[in-house]
Amino acid sequence: MLDPTHPLAAPSTLPHGLPPFDVLRTEHFAPALRAGMAQQRAEVEVIATDSAPAMFANTVAALEASGELLHRATNVFSNLVSSHSDEALRAVEAELAPELSAHGDAITLDPRLFARLTVVLEQTAGGAPDADGAVLDAEQRTVLERWHRDLARAGAGLDEAAKARLRELNGELSRLTTQFGTELLAATNAAAVHVTDESELAGLSAGERAAAAQAAEARGLQGWVLPLSLPTDQPVLASLDHRGLRERVFRASTTRGLGGEHDTRSLLTRIAALRAERAGLLGAAHHAEHVLEVATAPSVEAVMDLLTSVVPAAVSNARGEALELVEELRALEGDDAALRPWDWSWAAARVRARRFSLDQAALKPYFELDAVITRGVFAAATALYGLTFTERPDLPVYHPDVRTWEVFDSAGTSVGLFLGDFFARESKRGGAWMSHYVKQQAQPAVGGRPGRTTRPVVVNNLNVPRPPDGEPALLTPDEVETAFHEFGHALHGLLSDVRYPRLSGTTVPRDFVEFPSQVNEVWAWDPALLPAYARHVETGEPLPAEQVAALLASRSYGQGFATTEIVAAMLLDQAWHQLAPGESVAPDEVEAFEAAALERHGIAVELVPPRYRSTYFNHVFSGGYSAGYYSYLWSEVLDADTVEWFTENGGLRRENGAAFAREVLSRGGTVDFAAAYRAFRGRDPRVEPLLERRGLAATGS
Repeated sequence: MLDPTHPLAAPSTLPHGLPPFDVLRTEHFAPALRAGMAQQRAEVEVIATDSAPAMFANTVAALEASGELLHRATNVFSNLVSSHSDEALRAVEAELAPELSAHGDAITLDPRLFARLTVVLEQTAGGAPDADGAVLDAEQRTVLERWHRDLARAGAGLDEAAKARLRELNGELSRLTTQFGTELLAATNAAAVHVTDESELAGLSAGERAAAAQAAEARGLQGWVLPLSLPTDQPVLASLDHRGLRERVFRASTTRGLGGEHDTRSLLTRIAALRAERAGLLGAAHHAEHVLEVATAPSVEAVMDLLTSVVPAAVSNARGEALELVEELRALEGDDAALRPWDWSWAAARVRARRFSLDQAALKPYFELDAVITRGVFAAATALYGLTFTERPDLPVYHPDVRTWEVFDSAGTSVGLFLGDFFARESKRGGAWMSHYVKQQAQPAVGGRPGRTTRPVVVNNLNVPRPPDGEPALLTPDEVETAFHEFGHALHGLLSDVRYPRLSGTTVPRDFVEFPSQVNEVWAWDPALLPAYARHVETGEPLPAEQVAALLASRSYGQGFATTEIVAAMLLDQAWHQLAPGESVAPDEVEAFEAAALERHGIAVELVPPRYRSTYFNHVFSGGYSAGYYSYLWSEVLDADTVEWFTENGGLRRENGAAFAREVLSRGGTVDFAAAYRAFRGRDPRVEPLLERRGLAATGS
């Protein structure tokens, strides 16, 4: 029993259940998580041993209502581990991960629960009433099917020997994936590049140099430090004129986890092998097949067909781009200079500047972070969905950098809270992501249990370099697009309108969840919106029309590189997760395995390495995207087709936003996703808009 004075013992009284960050401490989490597990175990035991006939109210609705304390504690804890961790918090994570895994197994592998769910599923087939005489509506039927499906896929129907092995596998995987994330964060921080000669920083702006000096000071070093971001291609490579420093940065990026104190190879190879074994126990040929059973993509073969179909044109385009970049490099380095991977972004930036008369450094003052968020990201949401935003500096946050806004609909009703955690720091993992602190739900009162209604509290995490104190944060165009992308996920959470948390917001397949976020990216470059937020940070002047035109034209440049690097990573993910049970890769064979996988699919391009190499592929070895990194391209098919619809129907209009919210954003996981797309678009998606966008139209279907 948790002490009633514990800050997580009861729902927060702050708006929309915002966690009481001002009083939460690391020592609060273990007691809350353990009490939450005990409470849910007791609740589930009541359900499993109920002598009354199984029905929706006493089985499905009861399961949905269980675990309130555990969900509340887990949501806060898991978010802070990703956004603002330290050694103490990571130690709690390592200690609790196996316990949480075992707790989940105790529910999903319980044959009594599975039997009750099966009874209700069979009773209500074809619209028949359950034992209580209740006829299930579409959402109730969906949440019932989801529970039954998830327990079946978890192994609830297996014999006890197989279940025992599953518990062992799940416990070890929980520990290993947690450790992978911890080691990668440490490896990325340790790989930051220390510079002692300021002349090597040629190409960086004064603000970027000041930020590098501040990063060095924070580490107790003289000079400058260039921290690394998550992907292979570091943003700073586009600016650094010093070729030797570019090589240092590139090698620091690509060797993370490859030897040394934070070697991740033994972790990732063990993770892949255990996932393969688990898939075999569950009746799948490999982990990818198991994952794809509940995706919108119909099969592993369909995913591989999409990925491999774009490879020839993408690689051809990348090699064509390389020919132009060689000329750019030789103009400055001499006729004997050979293009290397660390030269690509630098040379591409210069080609782009010349071809489109576009100075990337001169663009940044027009993309000030606050303006991008408030006059860009939020303004698009106002135009499309009628949302308005009021900053709430009175509410507690978990770090001084975090900002909180209350979100209102067009009627002035508060619909949730949005937290923006935009700056990079050593306590935050790399990349950009959205998450929930509180999920939207509207559970009705059932069987004597009170109903539960909550509005969402969502957070967007970015990793924008923090400027020196008193200086504005200026974004690159890519960072602007990322801000819009992540807010697309936030909208998916904020506009959710369902009853059951299992179906709420972004609780949809990985290859559908990226669809709304990718659609939202298009508004970053909307000609009606851009002048409102792209204004010079000092003069307030809008980005000149000729620069707008050049920027928009330049967005299509470099698609050979962009497509090749991301598809290479997608194929690596599939290679690891199509290993058969019993098939494994030794830690010292990781690089050879990668090379063979890329060569097999014709995408082994030395100048364009994968967006993530295995040793720092957090998405798939720690971040929940295992066998699912293809989702970004699969969702982009829907995205490109949807953007075509928005364009045909007038773009940034309230009527368009209403249609998208009604059929997609509000529905969460309550609908068949292919049917939801058809309801919105009026037909199945066409792949041609994607191929055209990426310069791949010649590849065909």
